[in-house]
Amino acid sequence: MACPIPVVFDHFGGAQAAAGVDQAGFRSLVRMVGAGKAYVKVSAAYRISLREDFTDVIPLARALIAANPQRILWGSDWPHPSGAPRPGRTATDIAPSLAVDDVGLFNQLAVWAPDAALRNTILVENPARLFGF
Repeated sequence: MACPIPVVFDHFGGAQAAAGVDQAGFRSLVRMVGAGKAYVKVSAAYRISLREDFTDVIPLARALIAANPQRILWGSDWPHPSGAPRPGRTATDIAPSLAVDDVGLFNQLAVWAPDAALRNTILVENPARLFGF
């Protein structure tokens, strides 16, 4: 909370959708976002979800957005790298990207943030302010 520079957590801060909003660390992340001490990317829902429709991610996304919409960023995680350990793969091997429905992934933002003005804040205003463009 005392860090003097912006901190950005990606992929919902590493939370797991199945564990819900009360999982260890998630409440701390919500507090940091709420206090304006951190940004969080609501990105790569496929990395934290156990469901193809990502419905288990909705409570996490909405909790973060409700905490402070001015500290939320959206990201796709394109080109969806796969860094998961696999038998026979070394740390320096190039792995094929994961097959992800980018349109379906993007459409989740409208579920998490139904208001168009709020989506504009997340997609346009917040990154412009953070990155200075």
